[in-house]
Amino acid sequence: MAGAALTRTDASTMPVREPLLQRRGFLGLLFMLPAAAFLLIFLTYPLGLGVWLGFTDTRVGRPGVFIGLENYQLLWEDSLFWLAVFNTILYTVAASILKFALGLWLALLLNEHLLFKALIRAVVLLPWVVPTVLSAIAFWWIYDAQFSVISWSLMKIGLIQSPINFLGDTTNARITVILTNVWRGIPFVAITLLAGLQTISPSLHEAATLDGATSWQRFRFITLPVLSPLIAVVMTFSVLFTFTDFQLIYVLTRGGPLNATHLMATLSFQRAIPGGQLGEGAAIAVAMVPFLLGAILFSYFGLQRRRWQQGGKD
Repeated sequence: MAGAALTRTDASTMPVREPLLQRRGFLGLLFMLPAAAFLLIFLTYPLGLGVWLGFTDTRVGRPGVFIGLENYQLLWEDSLFWLAVFNTILYTVAASILKFALGLWLALLLNEHLLFKALIRAVVLLPWVVPTVLSAIAFWWIYDAQFSVISWSLMKIGLIQSPINFLGDTTNARITVILTNVWRGIPFVAITLLAGLQTISPSLHEAATLDGATSWQRFRFITLPVLSPLIAVVMTFSVLFTFTDFQLIYVLTRGGPLNATHLMATLSFQRAIPGGQLGEGAAIAVAMVPFLLGAILFSYFGLQRRRWQQGGKD
C-alpha cells in the first residue's frame, strides 16, 4: 500500500507536457512562417539570383555560363560605371542633406500652434502619397525646354531672356533631379521627425527656459539629443530610398544628357534589359550592396546611442 501511494505521489508531481499548439515558442515560429516565406520568395531568391547572374555571362534569351569575376573586372575598367557611381553618391548625399535640413525645419514649424494644422499636415504629405511616376511626369512638363512654366514665369518677370534648358544641360539636369527628389522626400522626413518632436515633454523646455537657455540652446541640448535615434533611422531610410532611386530618373532623363544623371540603378537596368546583358546588369546591382550595408550600419550605431542616452553601457 505504501508503494502504491508513493507511485501515485510520484505521478502527481511529474510535469504535464503541454500540447504542441499551446507552446509559445512553437506558436511564435508558426506565426512567423508566412512572413518568412514572403521574404524568402520575394527578397532572398531575387537577391541570390542576382548575385549568381553577376558571375555569369547570361544574356536575354540565352543561358550563360560561370565566368567568375569577369563582369566585375569589366566594370572596374568601365568609365561609364564610375560616372554612375559618382552620380549616385552626389545625388544621394546632396538630396539626403537637403531633405533632412528642410524636413527638420518643416517638422519644427508644424510642431508649433498653427491654424488649420491638420489640413497643413495633409497637404505636406501629398508629394509622398502621389505615385512617383505620376509626379515625375508632372515635373517633366514643368521642366520642358519650350513649355516650362518656370521659364515662362521668369521671362515674364524679365529675369531671363530665353527658356532654361533644365533637362538638356548636364549641370542643370543634375540639379533638377536632385531638387525633384528633395520635393518628393521631404514629407517622409518631416512627418516622422514631427512624431518624434511630439514625444518630447514640454517640461524639459520649460525648465531650460527658466534656467535662461535660448531657443538655440534648447534645440541643441534637448531636441537634437532626444531625436538622434529617430534621426538615425530616418536618414538611413532616406539614404536607402535615394540611393536606389530608379523611377524618378528614368522618367525625367533616362540617364541623360550625356549620362550626367545615370545612377547605378538606371545603368543596371539599361545594361540588363534594353542592352540584354543580364550578367553585367546584375553585377552593377550587386555592386550597390556595400553602400546599402554602410547605411544599415549607420542606423545600427545610431540606435545604439539610444541606450547610452538612457543610461545604458552602450
